[in-house]
Amino acid sequence: MEKQILGSGLFAAGAPVRIRKLMPPGHVRAPAYIRGKHGTVERVIAPFKNPEQLAYGLPAAEQMLYRVRFSATELWGDQAENPRDFIEAEVYAHWIEPQDPTHAT
Repeated sequence: MEKQILGSGLFAAGAPVRIRKLMPPGHVRAPAYIRGKHGTVERVIAPFKNPEQLAYGLPAAEQMLYRVRFSATELWGDQAENPRDFIEAEVYAHWIEPQDPTHAT
């Protein structure tokens, strides 16, 4: 029986994505400053057990971890110190959704 991995194959390198804009209580692994922001999958890393569940001693399904690249202007707008800079963050599949096609990059 093949093991199922949440978020496996959902996004490939180069895919435009948006980080879900949620503010759940407790231990989460998506920094607040990237939530609701648009980026590009820089690479697919590997599946890992969900650390948000592991932190509470709960059973954790494996899910894909992605490295997502964000422009400084996407994150900080006009207050970005250097608009040409990029930030990369490692984000689990359940935080990522396809980019809204109306969002201009």
